[in-house]
Amino acid sequence: MTGLLDAVGYDAWILHALIWLPLVGMAVVLFSPEDRAKHVAFGWTAGLFVLSLGLWWAFDPGGELFQLRSMVPWIEAWGVNYALGIDGISLFMILLTTFTLPLAILGAYRYIRERERSFYALVLLLQTGIVGVFTSMDLFLFYIFFELTLVPMYFIVGVWGGERRIYAAVKFFLFTALGSLLMLVGILYLFWQAAAVNGFPSFHYLDLLGTPLSLTEQVWLFAAFALAFAIKVPIFPVHTWLPDAHVEAPTPGSVILAAVLLKMGTYGFYRFVLPFFPEASMHPTVVLVMVSLGVAGIVYAALVAAVQPDAKKLVAYTSVAHMGFVIIGVFALTVNGLQGGLMVMISHGISTGALFLLLGMLYERRHTRLIEDFGGIARVAPLLATALVITAMASIGVPGTSGFVGEFLALLGLFERFPVLAFIAALGVIFAAFYMLPMVQKILFNDLDKEENRTMADLSGREIAVLSPLVLLMVVLGVVPGPVLERMEPGVQAIIERVEGGQALPGLDAALPDEPFGGVEPAAIPPSGADAELGRTTHHLQDFDLDQVVWFTGDRN
Repeated sequence: MTGLLDAVGYDAWILHALIWLPLVGMAVVLFSPEDRAKHVAFGWTAGLFVLSLGLWWAFDPGGELFQLRSMVPWIEAWGVNYALGIDGISLFMILLTTFTLPLAILGAYRYIRERERSFYALVLLLQTGIVGVFTSMDLFLFYIFFELTLVPMYFIVGVWGGERRIYAAVKFFLFTALGSLLMLVGILYLFWQAAAVNGFPSFHYLDLLGTPLSLTEQVWLFAAFALAFAIKVPIFPVHTWLPDAHVEAPTPGSVILAAVLLKMGTYGFYRFVLPFFPEASMHPTVVLVMVSLGVAGIVYAALVAAVQPDAKKLVAYTSVAHMGFVIIGVFALTVNGLQGGLMVMISHGISTGALFLLLGMLYERRHTRLIEDFGGIARVAPLLATALVITAMASIGVPGTSGFVGEFLALLGLFERFPVLAFIAALGVIFAAFYMLPMVQKILFNDLDKEENRTMADLSGREIAVLSPLVLLMVVLGVVPGPVLERMEPGVQAIIERVEGGQALPGLDAALPDEPFGGVEPAAIPPSGADAELGRTTHHLQDFDLDQVVWFTGDRN
């Protein structure tokens, strides 16, 4: 497979294709007949997923930290570049995106009945923004893609949502836009600080990475970035927009929101917050606050979910709890914790996406989301019941499912530093059973005492095709997580070393070849923190002293 990818020059064009081909698909959908739009959108996103599968083989876990890199100058006067690249962390976020969207579209075939062309065009626009977020290595470019995702999601909720769709859409937009503005202020401050020290303007990730900042500056910038990402995650107590958005969004919108959009927030902590502000990230007070908020979210969301009469709202609150596990994994600041957080992100995207699809299928049959309106469904729809049971088990982290791997590693990482908080967070696993199992019991196994449920149809061929890959992945990742953990470990290890050492990410010398990004030459990066070493970055200076160049690994060539 690697030979085939090399033969077609896969490394050179794949990231560009995954970003911009959805826009081409968007135009094709808009010019398609109304009744063909969903088929065109599904075929287009399915083709993009097939293209993205090559990333599994193209990415070398033992190679450079950032791979498949490219850079083209864009707004040179401001130091803005169209710079792309991925590591083991962004690799799985891209694959999760391209895997989820065609399934969400296929699951929407019977749900979306009006303005179909507009809906599927917005989904493709959303895909461009999401993939752009996970591949950008320029903070200006990242911010554009980060904000771009707000527009299609706002209309998906506001136009095709439920009775309170306008309220939910506006609340979603205001919460996330406010956080984004704070991050923009932080990006601009970081840019001017780096330009003053480096002597040249640049928004490139590597140029900003080693910007010298005092602890006070790091704490304030940490707060600006962390709040933006915390709202997007969302973390307790800035989570209140999420249940409304989930409940009012159409089924495919809920799937995309849970499976992919929330991951943009947690990804931001991995990619920007920890590496850019290592001293603030290691500060005991900051760590304690973030871990406590994660634990609070786990417990609070579980208790609130347990009393929800609406099955969709119950699942919406589970997202807050799952993202709490990600946060405790991130701020455990251990390899186990960070890997656990990433596995929770992947598992949550798969299992919660499947839960929303299943609830959407139930809604299509009964036009209700109230748990009490169901009962005995397993007797008339055994395939649907089987899928719901397996998905629920993965959601609460039963051993042998994907949910267990992530939650176990996150708790293990937290236990290494905060055993008491780890014990409290572990109670969240019990609480998860407390809210999920009664819902499954009432929907599937209670008495079949309502006439409307006696004639409920089982899964159709289309619905089996939607759910089968999701259920299969829940089991495979729970039994064989090794290949996934192997590919994400170098990126996780690099973040740990950056945070603990306060120095440039190790291995980035390999990420900058003899002519990186088309001939841009390396120069010294200023230290980040008192004990940090000089690092290596890229900029457009023509004259530089080679003696000043120090490779990130400490070797001089």
